[in-house]
Amino acid sequence: MNGFVDIIGGLLLELGLPETSLFVRSKLEIPGYFRPEKRWDLLVVHKGILVAAVEFKSQTGSFGNNANNRIEEAIGNAADARTAFREGAFKPSPRPWTGFVVLLEDAEKSTRPVRSKEPHFPVFEELRNASYAGRYEQLCLRLVREGLYDSTSLLLAAPERPGDYREPNPELAFRALAASIVGRVSAVLALEQ
Repeated sequence: MNGFVDIIGGLLLELGLPETSLFVRSKLEIPGYFRPEKRWDLLVVHKGILVAAVEFKSQTGSFGNNANNRIEEAIGNAADARTAFREGAFKPSPRPWTGFVVLLEDAEKSTRPVRSKEPHFPVFEELRNASYAGRYEQLCLRLVREGLYDSTSLLLAAPERPGDYREPNPELAFRALAASIVGRVSAVLALEQ
């Protein structure tokens, strides 16, 4: 995932964001509301303002339990950050831009349908018997549509093809997420001129 973090960081530095405003290896903690702090994978803190925070997650193997844990983490992190903002944790920052990137192992076990358990109520149709990749796709789409993140990206990659990945949904392309954060940071930098 470091390569994707570095791509975003490089784009932001090319815009003219000072290196002192970009955090990718250290000083990644910001206050939470439900916990003292949350460590993100990329932060933009420019002149005391939290501009952007991005979470990068990867998953290989153990799809059943790990996918549910990752989904709960993504929702919880977003709710924690949004509530912390609402309660003034990042003053004087306007609402920070948030992003979520998932890199999922492109394997038969992650792309085949998984039977849904419905002992009491029906599962939403889009999730019924969806593969883990399909479940992550719905997660990413819904995180944005519910306003929990500003942009999300889903990438699938096989370990035997290093550096090669595919994007199952153009709406969740890494390029779209990169353009979105670049737009936000560009707007902040433009206000200084």
